Amino acid sequence: MLLLIKLLIAHFLGDFILQTNSFTKKKEKHQLKSPHLYIHAIIHGLLALLFLNEIELWWAALIITITHLIIDAGKLKLTTKKNSRSLFLIDQLLHILVIIGLYLLIEQVDLINTFQLSEHTWLFILCSIFLTSPVGIMLKVFFTRWKLDEKDTGIDSLKNAGKWIGMIERLLVFVFIISGNFSAVGFLLTAKSVFRFGDLSKAKNMKLTEYVLIGTLLSFGIAILVGLLFNSLMI
Repeated sequence: MLLLIKLLIAHFLGDFILQTNSFTKKKEKHQLKSPHLYIHAIIHGLLALLFLNEIELWWAALIITITHLIIDAGKLKLTTKKNSRSLFLIDQLLHILVIIGLYLLIEQVDLINTFQLSEHTWLFILCSIFLTSPVGIMLKVFFTRWKLDEKDTGIDSLKNAGKWIGMIERLLVFVFIISGNFSAVGFLLTAKSVFRFGDLSKAKNMKLTEYVLIGTLLSFGIAILVGLLFNSLMI
């Protein structure tokens, strides 16, 4: 399972942490003619090779590079405004299925020499990375079905502040869950509600309230589930 965790870490790093919005937009604009598409696939292959930590497994990194290129190219060709959310989920599912297939294949080959870190540590790294940009982008894709205009909020905010707040709160919830401090999760949720009350009271309608409530519940819920899953795997 350690190998699977490390390959998933490489995937989340390449697809979410190391891929900026401008990088993604250039891929979407030029599609197969964009060098960013091929650079992105190569980055995934290099990350996989780095985390595999075994030069004899170059073929696995090559498979990840080629399949990632094919899957992303297909997504770019097929994506429209109506199917963008579903294709995002299909895209991620296909990448993860490739990783699982490679994991099963490599486990049979049995050539892996891992970094000197415990499985517990690798799982913690995977969960932490997943709860930052990957979950944030997934929630952003989910919320594309709704759009808030400035007239709906009536408030100004710092650039990317919501993204950073979401990542920090999910990491805190995760740490609280795995350390057994469940009451701290309730305190954090209460504190956020108190700070958000002023913003919500300025909203001109219910849209902002519903938007914030759904986002908060999803963000906290995902972090809690990841924390519980981590605890169950470490038993």
